[in-house]
Amino acid sequence: MKIKVLGSGAGGGLPQWNCNAVNSKDARSGHEFVKPRSQSSIAVSSNEKDWVLLNASPDIRQQIFDNKELHPHENGPIRNSPIQAVVLTNGDVDHVTGLLCLREGHPFNLYASNRVLGTINANTIFNVLNPEKVNRIETQLNTPFEVMTPNGSAGIEITPFNVPGKVALYLEEKKADGTFGTQEGDTIGLFVKEFSSGKGFYYIPGCAEVDQPLRERITGAEMIFFDGTLYTNNEMLDQGLLPKTGERMGHMNMSGDDGTLKIFEDMNIDRKIYIHINNSNPVLRDNSDERKAIENKGWEVSYDGMEVTL
Repeated sequence: MKIKVLGSGAGGGLPQWNCNAVNSKDARSGHEFVKPRSQSSIAVSSNEKDWVLLNASPDIRQQIFDNKELHPHENGPIRNSPIQAVVLTNGDVDHVTGLLCLREGHPFNLYASNRVLGTINANTIFNVLNPEKVNRIETQLNTPFEVMTPNGSAGIEITPFNVPGKVALYLEEKKADGTFGTQEGDTIGLFVKEFSSGKGFYYIPGCAEVDQPLRERITGAEMIFFDGTLYTNNEMLDQGLLPKTGERMGHMNMSGDDGTLKIFEDMNIDRKIYIHINNSNPVLRDNSDERKAIENKGWEVSYDGMEVTL
């Protein structure tokens, strides 16, 4: 199975369009140790011909341009694409907006939870995806499904499962108890397995907590792409970027006793890769002490164009 990281950044990417903090400023100026990143999405394929997108970033048009595997087949019809299916992990703007770029009558299958499909179905702008050509397929938590394309099986099985998180910001409803209307299916993780090799990996770009069910599920995994939004819970407050903690946004931090560096220490995961990394995170600087700290713990920082073969 071939995996391509199309985008490794969190919402807004790096540099963020209206941000002049140090990471965005340096990425914009071409600093050698701070590489630009588009918003998070990956593509997987069992045959390197038909590709399945995990989330559809607002940057998808440029991501397709930058990855020749996703270009139309030269010997195909005038309109064609290797993109045969899209699987969504939540309804966040940085994971669904790219669907609007996949119009022009291209057939593919769209997979999502009931909660996320409900959001898409309620917004008529998504009808630019011709319902006669783009099938909207509801997935069930903890139930594996074979990813199908308009031409047959993609050779890949995906199991969606609930992870602690929160409803997308634009869907928040402040409740009397201080919660925001989050329900099961708002944030999910995916286990992606290739039929031919039996190999698989976890994709969890958003997570608020590694609870016991999640710990038991991912312990001993061959590989995981995991939420790397922030290095510290308060970093956006400290940098004057946003009056919110990572906890308030439904994302974990890397450092500290409650961070993923500590929590993942005894899980025996062969390969650990951070994805969905916010523009404020110091690990985006290749030469930072924070980057060295996470690499010393066996973690990698994903980057746009990264290739992995399982």
